Amino acid sequence: MSYTYKYPRPALTVDAMVFRKIDEGLQVLLIKRKHEPFKGKWAFPGGFIDMEETAEEAVSRELKEETGLAGIRLKQFHTFSAIDRDPRGRTVSIVFYGFDRNKDQQVKGADDAAEAEWQYLNQLPELAFDHQKILQDALDELTL
Repeated sequence: MSYTYKYPRPALTVDAMVFRKIDEGLQVLLIKRKHEPFKGKWAFPGGFIDMEETAEEAVSRELKEETGLAGIRLKQFHTFSAIDRDPRGRTVSIVFYGFDRNKDQQVKGADDAAEAEWQYLNQLPELAFDHQKILQDALDELTL
């Protein structure tokens, strides 16, 4: 038996912060958004959770679809739920983080990512949504 509720519900998304360390410094994987909102802006790989998948499955799927990167052990970092974090409507994001230890693995933008590339933490462009705050929270909390 299924139940329905008259109460509005927020959309649920996932985002992946993937870091790697190379000789020149610490990098984070970003995608350039292909579509609005924030078309042309850089963001973490991520997207909406499908009805038949867990958050863990969704973040791995989104990471692979948008960047080609697979096999990264992702751990849940934090849930971000500011009311106005997404101009499309009420959206809550579960953010995961992980480390790419294979420095030779290539990334390429695909699906709804126009580009994917590693960016140095000390040279980041303006980020879409609340991803700058998410990154700063991660840098404050995680030992990188």
